[in-house]
Amino acid sequence: MFSDKANTIFREVIELYHEKDSVDQDFKNPYNAEKNLLEHLLFRKCWIDTVQWHYEDIIRDQNIDPVAALTLKRKIDASNQDRTDTVEYIDSYFLEKYKDVKANTDATINSESPAWAIDRLSILALKIYHMNEEAQRTDASEKHQMACKAKLDILLEQRVDLSTAINQLLEDIEKGEKYMKVYKQMKMYNDEELNPVLRGNK
Repeated sequence: MFSDKANTIFREVIELYHEKDSVDQDFKNPYNAEKNLLEHLLFRKCWIDTVQWHYEDIIRDQNIDPVAALTLKRKIDASNQDRTDTVEYIDSYFLEKYKDVKANTDATINSESPAWAIDRLSILALKIYHMNEEAQRTDASEKHQMACKAKLDILLEQRVDLSTAINQLLEDIEKGEKYMKVYKQMKMYNDEELNPVLRGNK
């Protein structure tokens, strides 16, 4: 099933990142884009999410230097754009894969595309990893550990449900019972023509 593959790659990414646990470490995708495009995109997607997760931790430091914070904000903006672009690449992969499927006359559209559901699955993998860390923290109180364990159980259940929903969506698209309609995200804040501040600085 597709979600099994995605979840396996997401775990691989998160564990690899935490071997060095640094936002400045080099990125190397082990999946060749020409031979394993989907795996390549899934790995890249989760790596972006993982680095940004830690960017968001760093920028919340109350003692962060303002200049460093501004630099980091620029990195977060760039990461958000990269994340959106990669989601759209994943949707393009599925559009190409299912381009010859003829939708049934009663086919329906889903509230989100496959890739945006996959985006949530990647973030969920990060929540699970870090909640598990909190549940096992030896320097935390038993109350904290138990509360985090309860939250972890919910996150794990959520992953099962979301994985099932993604698999079902892809099956329905393949059978013509649902059809894909993708809207480009049209982000405005990075566009020099659409963001009035950036336009004013040209």
